Amino acid sequence: MADLTSIKNIGPAFAASLKAAGIATAEDLRALGADAAYAKMLEGGARPHFIGYYVLHMALQGRPWNDCKGEEKKALRKQFDQIKAGSFDAERSELERILNQIGVVAVKG
Repeated sequence: MADLTSIKNIGPAFAASLKAAGIATAEDLRALGADAAYAKMLEGGARPHFIGYYVLHMALQGRPWNDCKGEEKKALRKQFDQIKAGSFDAERSELERILNQIGVVAVKG
């Protein structure tokens, strides 16, 4: 199994965020895809950040992180906003997030 950092554009900090969301290997990440992986990160309590989202897309395509431009970037922004709306709850406390991860608190929504 390949380390997450074997994927271009995935550094140690991003890899740690992915691992915290239960995505342990490059193969796991590729199998999930960028959208599902990012949703898992948000559900796990990561703060949403559009650049991180599109960097993940570029990484899985083997492209430089700053290659996302124009209409492609606009389309990814729309997808990001949808994922953020469905996977991130700014009102949820850290304790609720942890309890949700172990199945004690029902997902809001």
